[in-house]
Amino acid sequence: MTANGVARAERDNSMTKAISELELESTAEITTGHRTALLAGFLGWMLDAFDFFLVVFCLTAIAREFHQTDRARGPLMLALVFYSVIEVLSGLAPNYMTFLVLRALFGIGMGGEWGVGTSLAMEAAPAKSRGFLSGILQQGYPAGYLLAALCYIYVFPRFGWRPLFFLGGLPALLALFVRMRVRESDVWKKTRQDSWKDLIQVLAMHWKLFIYIALFMAGLQLTTHGTQDMYPTFLERYWHYGPTERAWITAISMAGALIGGIFFGMLSDRWGRRRMIIVAMCVAIGVIPLWAFSSSKVGLILGAVAMQFLIQGAMGIVPAHLSEISPNSVRGFLVGFGYQCGVLISSSVVYVEAILAVHISYAWAMAGTALISLLLAIIGTATGPERHGAAFKSYAK
Repeated sequence: MTANGVARAERDNSMTKAISELELESTAEITTGHRTALLAGFLGWMLDAFDFFLVVFCLTAIAREFHQTDRARGPLMLALVFYSVIEVLSGLAPNYMTFLVLRALFGIGMGGEWGVGTSLAMEAAPAKSRGFLSGILQQGYPAGYLLAALCYIYVFPRFGWRPLFFLGGLPALLALFVRMRVRESDVWKKTRQDSWKDLIQVLAMHWKLFIYIALFMAGLQLTTHGTQDMYPTFLERYWHYGPTERAWITAISMAGALIGGIFFGMLSDRWGRRRMIIVAMCVAIGVIPLWAFSSSKVGLILGAVAMQFLIQGAMGIVPAHLSEISPNSVRGFLVGFGYQCGVLISSSVVYVEAILAVHISYAWAMAGTALISLLLAIIGTATGPERHGAAFKSYAK
């Protein structure tokens, strides 16, 4: 080999070594980054759901006391602190109207947290395991439900409903963790808009996608809220269970939800996002008779576990799926706002169930609502786009 050849080989080896070191350093940074972002998103969503389901568990007690009938990092920190303050104030509400106003304000913080936390976590996650990590992230929701059930079991019988809302001030502490440990997404840094005008222009370019996300999430949220929100009331009115039994059955069902979200999220990495959502929803239709019409307590619990395993299994795929079909520069806003618009569209499902239960029964009201919701969710999923495993860095603004 000539002297020039030797020099060239040495340069090539040096360059290869430098690139390898750079890749290893980058991988280590991504691993650390996605873990902290995932943890922050999970805890934020868990504490959101914790508060939301405190109202679900305490609905009858609150109505009775107020004599009502039973019918990007910075933004993430702000949302956490805001809804923590509103949460504590909810426990001090002197009347029903004040309580309703505070809950409406709480929704602003809750709505802001999910979109920002999701985009932050998914942009940091490795593409090959994005579905699995998505399942973990989204299971903050049933984890919060489980936490609310356990607090209801041990706190409500002794102290009533108000102290439960004081516990909701905990997310303010999470904001400190976000400030100190969570890094901004590199994708967001490279593609963020410089002004509101630029942001609006990009959003206008993707208005069809926004409408699809809102309708897609409306279908999925009909299934989640249709099977969860009135379930404690169903156990009380139809099965005549007391507060402790209702809370324990609900808590057990959330164990199924936690497993389902991670399981289907992992399967979606291999078999695709839409396919696994549809599979989970189709199987859930077959579980409806056991879930709503079981003749024994054991069957009731099995039905509840199976239903939440499947419903939250489908929901576990959502963070990855929505993040992948959304453009880089408006991912946090588009995913979060579209998700919450879906929640708004589907929010009347609880009222519909309550009205139907007056005329038929809670079992038939819950079963009919679940069937229609699942069919709508299947149609919405089947007709939408998919970018399974998309590399965010390759997207244009």
